[in-house]
Amino acid sequence: MTAQNPSSRALLGCIADDFTGATDLANTLVRNGMRTVQAIGVPAGGAALPGVEQADALVVALKSRTIPAADAIAQSLAALRWLQAQGCRQFFFKYCSTFDSTDAGNIGPVTEALLAALGSDFTIACPAFPENGRTIFRGHLFVGDVLLNESGMENHPLTPMHDANLVRVLQRQSQAKVGLLRYDAVARGSDAARQAMATLRGDGVKLAIADAVSDADLHTLGEACADLPLLTGGSGLALGLPANFRRAGSLPQRADADSVAPVAGPAVVLAGSASKATNAQVAQWLVAKRPALRIDPLALAQGAPVVEQALALAGAHAQPVLFYATTTPEEVKSVQAALGVERAGHLVEQALADIAAALKARGTRRFVVAGGETSGAVVQALGVQALRIGTQIAPGVPATVTLQAQPLALALKSGNFGGVDFFDEALRQLGGQA
Repeated sequence: MTAQNPSSRALLGCIADDFTGATDLANTLVRNGMRTVQAIGVPAGGAALPGVEQADALVVALKSRTIPAADAIAQSLAALRWLQAQGCRQFFFKYCSTFDSTDAGNIGPVTEALLAALGSDFTIACPAFPENGRTIFRGHLFVGDVLLNESGMENHPLTPMHDANLVRVLQRQSQAKVGLLRYDAVARGSDAARQAMATLRGDGVKLAIADAVSDADLHTLGEACADLPLLTGGSGLALGLPANFRRAGSLPQRADADSVAPVAGPAVVLAGSASKATNAQVAQWLVAKRPALRIDPLALAQGAPVVEQALALAGAHAQPVLFYATTTPEEVKSVQAALGVERAGHLVEQALADIAAALKARGTRRFVVAGGETSGAVVQALGVQALRIGTQIAPGVPATVTLQAQPLALALKSGNFGGVDFFDEALRQLGGQA
């Protein structure tokens, strides 16, 4: 990365395949001194967004993780073109730290399309996020102390992960040759990692899974990849990127990168994730006997007035209400068997989105949302175009505020993130008491 004078234009352009993943990445960048704005989808007509001129990094949040690969490619390339038009110098494709995908894609196909568009022939793939227990060793992804396929992710309703060997997973969905940037090279530092990448390129490898078991490894990889046009991975890989821009003289030291104004007003919690973490968070809320309503997809399919019931419950309480579809993996499978995977998911997402939109119209200003697909549906229903990224609530989850005349505060949480008290902590950090 060659030296540049500090610029008012964004340096790093990021494309995320879901909404919570986008805020996860933006959170990492803000914590490391980059002022960050997140766009909800590609701005219509390629327009600039408010606040973009003050951002060091831009993140485009797509809802492309589980759509057909061709559509994911088209959306990702559109995002790339917009980021290039904003002056970004390096690009990052962000996906989940549990590598959520299927043998049909979309991580491999999108990565190959972005490489081609940038005229590049090599990148790494590293979803490691040690702070949240995701590490990679000899190409195998661990969640805590267990392999990915034993972590509960084998029960994911949309992207069940049955293989922890990411080299195999990525090769099955890629045309390019996939290799492994082994831990013994990463452990020797950035120069050794660069040499190992050069060897892989010489062997015809275009995509390399990169081992990482600590934040130090992620900093090493970030430095080693400073000159790559494209990087791909989880948010942890972005840890080392701000320092690259500072070393190049293009990013000043910032103490206020996470500065956002608090938002007052009514609040709601919406949970669509079926993950273990979200199940625990919902259980904690229910044990405290706080107001809540379960959104039943079978009732939705039968035409029951579930949204109307939810709004009536919200109107009956001055405190935040939890609306949740969270349930056990066995119940999820039973519902999917009855309704089909796609329809079951769509019914829940649409109901939670409709509840959010109606509550916004009634004056709700703070929204805590659990689940990537649910977050995507909710922010679209709320008409959100862009978010300024604030302080961290939990690892991978920042507080955010919309860039509009009457701002909303949102916490968009990947299903597996956060402790059991996450909902209360999020409500507090979004600008008021839980």
